[in-house]
Amino acid sequence: MKRAALISLLATSLAGCSTISSTWNSWFGNEKSKPAALEVLSGPESGRIVWSAKGDNINFPLSIATPGDRFVVASSDGSVRALSAADGRELWRGDAGGKLLAGIGSDGRFAAVVNRDNELVVLDAGRVVWKKALPTPVVAAPLVAGERVFALTLDRQVLAFDALDGRKIWELKRPGEPLTLAKAGVLLAYKDTLVVGQGPRLAGVDPLKGSLRWEAGVATPRGTNEVERLADVVGPAVRQGELVCARAFQSSVGCVNAERGSALWNRVVGGANGIGADDQVVVAGDASDRLSAWKLANGDLAWSADQFQLRKLSVPVLSAKQVLVGDFEGQVHLLDRDTGKTRSRLATDGSAVVSIALLGDTALVATKSGGLFAIKAE
Repeated sequence: MKRAALISLLATSLAGCSTISSTWNSWFGNEKSKPAALEVLSGPESGRIVWSAKGDNINFPLSIATPGDRFVVASSDGSVRALSAADGRELWRGDAGGKLLAGIGSDGRFAAVVNRDNELVVLDAGRVVWKKALPTPVVAAPLVAGERVFALTLDRQVLAFDALDGRKIWELKRPGEPLTLAKAGVLLAYKDTLVVGQGPRLAGVDPLKGSLRWEAGVATPRGTNEVERLADVVGPAVRQGELVCARAFQSSVGCVNAERGSALWNRVVGGANGIGADDQVVVAGDASDRLSAWKLANGDLAWSADQFQLRKLSVPVLSAKQVLVGDFEGQVHLLDRDTGKTRSRLATDGSAVVSIALLGDTALVATKSGGLFAIKAE
C-alpha cells in the first residue's frame, strides 16, 4: 500500500508538471509565472467578516463539517471543536488523541476523524467513544449519517461502522485500479444512497448493505500509460437537487443524476481540486488557477476568469449569487456569480486559505495557521 501511495504521489507530480514548472520559473524571475497581482477594486463591499476564532494549524482541505446550526472544525494537532454558526461561540471541544491525517465528518452529535496511525476516531459531543484501525490509508474525511460512520480508503474501499460502538457493518471492495490518487475522494449522501468516488466514476451504494446500485462516469481516461490515464474523482463534490457534480483529476468536471444513476454532462478541463456549485452554475479552477463556470443544467460555459492565475486558489463556494474563493495570501475574493468579475475582497490572517465551508448564508474560512473567519456574502 505504501508503494501504491508513492506511485500515486508520483502520478500527481507528473500530471501537475506544468504547475511545478510554473513555480520553478517564478523562483528564477520568469514574470509570466508569478502570481497575478491583486486587482484594484473600487466598488462597495459585497461581503463582511461577522466573527473569527483561532485554532491550531490546519494542513488538510476538508477540515470543516456543517451539521445543523454549527460548524465542526478539526485542526492538525487533533483538536475538534463545534462552533455556533451564528456567533462563533464554542459549543463543545474534544481531542482525538493525536495528530490527524484526514478531515472531519459530523452529524452534529458524532464527529469522526482519522489520525496519523490510520485510526478512525469517533467523538460524541467532544468525548472519544471509540477508535478503529483501518486496513489501508485514508485521506478523505469520513461521513457520519444515520448513526453510521463511513470511511473511504486510499484504494477506494468503503467501510461502514456503527456510530455508537464502532462495530463494522459492511465493507465494499472494488476491483483494484492500477493507480489511485493520494487526494481526498468523494463520499456524500443523496437521499438513501451513499455516493462514492471510484476511479473516474461516481457510484451509488446502498448504505444499509454496502451493495452497488449504479455507476456513472465523470471522465473518460485517456493516455498511453497508467499515469496519464489517472483520473480519480476528487473531493469535495457538490449536490444540487438530483445532481451530484465533481471533478476528475486533470481530466474533466461533470455532473451525474443521482436519482437515475446516469451521467448528465462533463467538460474537459485540467485541475486537481474540488468544485463549487449553486442551483445555476458549477465553478472550478484549473491548474493555472483560471476559474470557469458552467451552467448546471447542461454544462454550457457561462464565463471564465483569469484574474487569479497562480494564486493557489482554494476550492470555491457559492453564496448569495457570489463565488467565494481564497488564495495563498489569505485573501478571500468575492466574484459575481453571473459574470466572474471580482466584486470585493476580504483579508484574513495572511496565511493560505485551506478550506471554505458553507452553512446557510455563512461561509467559514479556515487558514493554514488556524484562523477561522465567518463571512456573509451580501
